Amino acid sequence: MPNEILRHPRLSSDAVRLLTWQLSLPDDAKDPLSKTARQAGIGKCAFNRAKGKLKREGYLHEWRQQGVRGLWSTVQLVSNVPLKPEQALALRDGAPAGGNPAAGEPTSRTVGRHPEKPVLENTPHHPGTPPEGPAVTDVGRQLVATILDLEPRLRVPRGMLPQLAGLASAWLEAGHTPGGVRAHVHRSLPGREQPIHRPGGLLRYILSDAPPAPAEEDSRRSESVQPRIARLRECEGVHTQARLFRPEGDEEFCGECLRGQMPAGAST
Repeated sequence: MPNEILRHPRLSSDAVRLLTWQLSLPDDAKDPLSKTARQAGIGKCAFNRAKGKLKREGYLHEWRQQGVRGLWSTVQLVSNVPLKPEQALALRDGAPAGGNPAAGEPTSRTVGRHPEKPVLENTPHHPGTPPEGPAVTDVGRQLVATILDLEPRLRVPRGMLPQLAGLASAWLEAGHTPGGVRAHVHRSLPGREQPIHRPGGLLRYILSDAPPAPAEEDSRRSESVQPRIARLRECEGVHTQARLFRPEGDEEFCGECLRGQMPAGAST
């Protein structure tokens, strides 16, 4: 178990527990991450947050694929070192992941392993489409257009744009700002010297499973949309028309009314 996992500054305690538990299973174990979370006493919301952190840091990768008779299945891969999407895809297909793992390289176990069996039942949703997610919005379409402008390698087929716009809309619905989504995509792209063979699939993977927005991002978002009039208060004094003023505390009268109520010669 690499020390980088135990001391990772961005992985929560639930994420570390979920990952270490999964990596400690026997090589032939196929327990899904959700079962591991239940055994570890991690609730559903905490599990979703931990899963999102592991995906963002490269310790968890998952794909949706269509098998025989049109059935969709989910394949997950966990690793004890961070992997880029291309490395995880190569490892899934049986090719070397590339690069030397950091301290804690396993001796008898491969870098990555599949914890979850394919789901052998009908699943109605297309890969990458959030179940019962928000519909495509104009803001989501605009966000995808700005994301495609980040890199000339992101040449996505027009047929995938509505799906990507739906995923982008889900991020905005979760409270993320457009700038935050673009920064997340930019961080998740491979180095400039590496080609992107399937940019549409890569973006679909990066934008899947939108996590809850960080608290500071939520506060910035709420402050940006809060109208200025919301911070004003109507004066309780007698006026021809209603008068609004900006209180400094819990006062109920505007400055003019307060000055009229003060005795002559009193200082303000």
